[in-house]
Amino acid sequence: MPRLSFSAQLTALSTLIAALCGLMAGAVWLMFSSALTERVNLATQDAATACAAVASRYDLSMPRTGETDIELMHAVLDLVLIRTEGIEGGFWSSAAAAPGFLAYAFPTYTGSGVKRDVPEAETPLILRTLETAARTGATRRDDLSNGSDAVIVVACPVPRHKALFVWMLTRARPPLGPYGERAASILAGVLAIIVGAALFLAFALRRWKRNLTRLEHALAAEGDLEQSKRLDLLGERDLDKIVDALNRYTERAHRLQKQADELSLQLAQAERFSTIGKMAAQIAHEIRNPAGAMRLKAENALAGDGARREAALRTIIEQVGRIEAQLASLLALTQPVTIQTSDVDIGPWIDGVVHVHLPGAQSRRITLAVDVQLASPARPAAIDAAQVARALDNLIVNALRHAPQGGHVTVSARSASSERGDVLKLEVTDDGPGVGANEREHIFEPFVTGRPDGSGLGLAVVREIASAHGGRAFLADDSRVTRFVIELPWRTY
Repeated sequence: MPRLSFSAQLTALSTLIAALCGLMAGAVWLMFSSALTERVNLATQDAATACAAVASRYDLSMPRTGETDIELMHAVLDLVLIRTEGIEGGFWSSAAAAPGFLAYAFPTYTGSGVKRDVPEAETPLILRTLETAARTGATRRDDLSNGSDAVIVVACPVPRHKALFVWMLTRARPPLGPYGERAASILAGVLAIIVGAALFLAFALRRWKRNLTRLEHALAAEGDLEQSKRLDLLGERDLDKIVDALNRYTERAHRLQKQADELSLQLAQAERFSTIGKMAAQIAHEIRNPAGAMRLKAENALAGDGARREAALRTIIEQVGRIEAQLASLLALTQPVTIQTSDVDIGPWIDGVVHVHLPGAQSRRITLAVDVQLASPARPAAIDAAQVARALDNLIVNALRHAPQGGHVTVSARSASSERGDVLKLEVTDDGPGVGANEREHIFEPFVTGRPDGSGLGLAVVREIASAHGGRAFLADDSRVTRFVIELPWRTY
């Protein structure tokens, strides 16, 4: 069974607390309401009994009908009500000649002195009950609930005394015992504390979820952590510890990446210097052949006529150009490539690079095409335009040399995504004979060439320029065509 997340556990806990608060509140309400209902019933029964007793006693003590004896009324009221605590009452007449209250008594009143005034606050309830009893000629009751207690009024007619009624008033309170009020207060306080704790937990959960969401966004694929940015503290102690650890990890990864870049640069330089011996032997061979040819042509020119001298000079100039090209490529390998990046609009830039090679392609009836597929909307790439153009020139020249007459060479630019961000892919494809399996692993090494008249330095220069940009150059695995690829970061920092 999968374990719940911490936020889910907090949600379940707050829900449980809310449910407990609801159950407790319901239990308190049920306790008060049920106790009050029982007391109302008992109080109503006591008031009705007292009302009937007062009416019957007055009727027995006053045999003559139609007469009113206020003193007798007070005496009967005191005599009956003294036995029933908490009940007050009196006589009321509905006769047109003398309507209103006639007598009132509350013998068990706990205040100072004898209470002889009809309670003013309950008078509307008393009159409403009496008027109902007068209309029906029978005993009637009414009550008024006020929170935790209720006021009950019972009115009954006096036998053989027309328009004379007795009314009784009592109050019903829930019996919580001698410490009931204190217990209710403590219970209400506990309930308030629980509700406060639930609200605090709910707010803490909300803040925790909000901070977790912020941290989740920072850890997303396009978040600050992936961009090597420092994460902001969340103001949550436990989460801030995680944020500090992530920031330390980011800084350490940045330092390690910087050290790795430095080591890569040092390794590349070491590789260049390790080939100096091989390069010296190869360049000596490459220069000795043109130098020998120039010397032979010069000797022939001295011994020949003007036409032979002119032909010899053209050959010497060609051989000097060959030596200069080889020396320029050699210098590119022996000195670190320094790049100066700027924002370059790839579409127009690559058209300009390819345009230079159109005459050479047309002379060999080779179709030279450009294919640009960039993300929309296209944005400038940060590269060294001159250096990358030089690398692309080498690949185009190489493709034009290997493509057959009537063949095809395509220069393409594409935008793509990788683990380290957006990249620019420059590809040069030709339908020539391709590269042999034995040469594929060493094709970018200096002086490795598949042509008898080649120096083997062009692809090595391409690799150095790509490496200086933080990218790479490679020969794609494609059995149908030969495709060289330069892959560069879209933004070089």
